[in-house]
Amino acid sequence: MAERADERLVRLLGMVAYLDAAGAVTVDDLARRFGVSPRQVLDDVDALWVSGTPGYWPDDLLDFDAGALERGVVRLVEARGMTRPLRLGTREAVALVAALRALRSAIATAGPGARSVVDSALEKLTDATGEAAAAVDVELALEGDPAVAATVRDALVRGRRLRIRYVTAADVSSERDVDPLRLVTEDEHSYLLAWCYRSNDQRTFRLDRILEARTLDEPVEPRGDARDGAVERVAFVPDESAELVTIVFDSPARWVAEEVPVESVRNRDDGTFEVTLRVADPVWLRHLLLQQARHVRSVTPPWPAVDVAEAARAALGAYARLGQGDRPDDDFGRGGHA
Repeated sequence: MAERADERLVRLLGMVAYLDAAGAVTVDDLARRFGVSPRQVLDDVDALWVSGTPGYWPDDLLDFDAGALERGVVRLVEARGMTRPLRLGTREAVALVAALRALRSAIATAGPGARSVVDSALEKLTDATGEAAAAVDVELALEGDPAVAATVRDALVRGRRLRIRYVTAADVSSERDVDPLRLVTEDEHSYLLAWCYRSNDQRTFRLDRILEARTLDEPVEPRGDARDGAVERVAFVPDESAELVTIVFDSPARWVAEEVPVESVRNRDDGTFEVTLRVADPVWLRHLLLQQARHVRSVTPPWPAVDVAEAARAALGAYARLGQGDRPDDDFGRGGHA
């Protein structure tokens, strides 16, 4: 598996600090200390050799003993101040204080370990910043009814089940019991990630669509398989490699425009709306179109409609072979959609 850039950056900075204190170290010893291969150590030294402070002229770059490296020994000649403690200006420190306070609010329902780390860093930085930090007042507000948000947060902290009344994008309201898992923020909206007992699956609820929330006495059931994020995006890629598909939906399918990463949305005069999206997974698109078949007016290009029609006919054939009298509606076979 390819190494993440942030992991390598941490190792490179650690290597500079270690070499600055230890002096000359053999390539093999350095590889063992940092848990990488000797070849990786040499690649890291090559990367550090062209790194340095802004300006990036020869006198601004890190320097190593080339002769020692030929003998298999790494010796840092010039660290360019990279081992000195970081010093923040007042504006930088205040901005960091604001970010940490927002983070503390965002992880209010996280475990005590995460909160203690943030609190410790914030306390030290606030003390070092002095009066300037007192002028920073940050509160990460959740959208929607404040009473609902407070109830949801309380249930998360106490580990209690919630009974909520929720309205969908199609203006259909329902009451359901859920085990709250976490609060997330994405695309300017706040969401409650929860296990829904009505659906018997994990669901995401936009916080401003929760009309009422009441904490129940039942504790939440432990669940170790919670999926992260407000919206699952595995079917989409942000680059130009995925094909563009345009779908016209009836109004009740408005949630698609709000919860699926789309390229564009256009409302039409007849009350329908059109979304254009990039699809990397045709199976996901087939599932969406089958699920929303009664609300689909057209699909461009035509291949997704053909794919869905074939899947629907195959499903109907399977029902017929089982001898079931009641068969699902063949919405894509009636000519009114796609």
